[in-house]
Amino acid sequence: MSHSVLLYEPDKPTDLEVYAHGLAEALPGLRIFSCATLADAMATAPSASVLLAKAQNVRAELVAAMPRLAWIQALTTGVDPLLALRLPPGTVVTSARGIHGPQMAELTVLLMLALARDLPRMLENQRAGRWQRWGQPLLEGRTLVIVGVGVISEALALRCKGFGLRIIGISGRAGAPGFDDIWPRTRLHEAAGIADFLVVLIPYSPQTHHLVDAGVLAAMKREGYLINVARGGVVDEAALIEALRARRIAGAGLDVFATEPLPTTSPLWAMDNVIVTPHIGGLSDVYAEQLLPLLVANVGAFIAGNPDALQNRVVLHK
Repeated sequence: MSHSVLLYEPDKPTDLEVYAHGLAEALPGLRIFSCATLADAMATAPSASVLLAKAQNVRAELVAAMPRLAWIQALTTGVDPLLALRLPPGTVVTSARGIHGPQMAELTVLLMLALARDLPRMLENQRAGRWQRWGQPLLEGRTLVIVGVGVISEALALRCKGFGLRIIGISGRAGAPGFDDIWPRTRLHEAAGIADFLVVLIPYSPQTHHLVDAGVLAAMKREGYLINVARGGVVDEAALIEALRARRIAGAGLDVFATEPLPTTSPLWAMDNVIVTPHIGGLSDVYAEQLLPLLVANVGAFIAGNPDALQNRVVLHK
């Protein structure tokens, strides 16, 4: 059976050119429908058996319009939105896991440096024309605890080693490159107590919902910073706000939230010990180029009749 690919990217249409050109060059003869609007995608959907799109952009009506749908390649690591859809029985889903290490690691390092050196105060002083100096805290010699050890955490550990940080991971794994030690999740409170930076990088699931709760926050030292670049639901946001207000921890760098976009009524916006970023951790200015090799490999395997070779297969729990 021949396969046609529906490539749907309404957020950044210029990426469509990168994907389409790269796939066509690597897989001559492949039939590709490149769509930047839902209307165009709906018009071509009946002819396609493969859908390449960001998980959050896959609408129920688009799936319903694809009677030949056999495989969805998400252009994102997270596939949560797909879990709520009624996908045809036997539909294969794969994710973009593994490409986000550089950008996620760099944002985390940015937040660590900005929080430790109080970059917001520097910027405020600049706007006010105020010359104020203070001792600049170093990352060297500090302890970084990373909750969740995977591809992104390894990329972060590799970069942080250059700053002279001691790095402890919280995971069921026995070891990982760049880490000084790996502790089981049962030692999370103990690890929080020695962390200068507690970085959350564990996937969200029912088992990790509010993993970082009031108890973990209470275990942190007052000089410690929490950084969440995973998912908002992993951290008990109400407990975190309370800890920040009471100055029980030094501050937080937050890229993800319980509700997104972060409501304008959230107190997190105005806290002087918080840096808010709008869920940009996985983004980069070369995202399409980063993702293209995975797309070529997976599409090539699928059209060759070798679906077992697909990378990043996701088990969908209904």
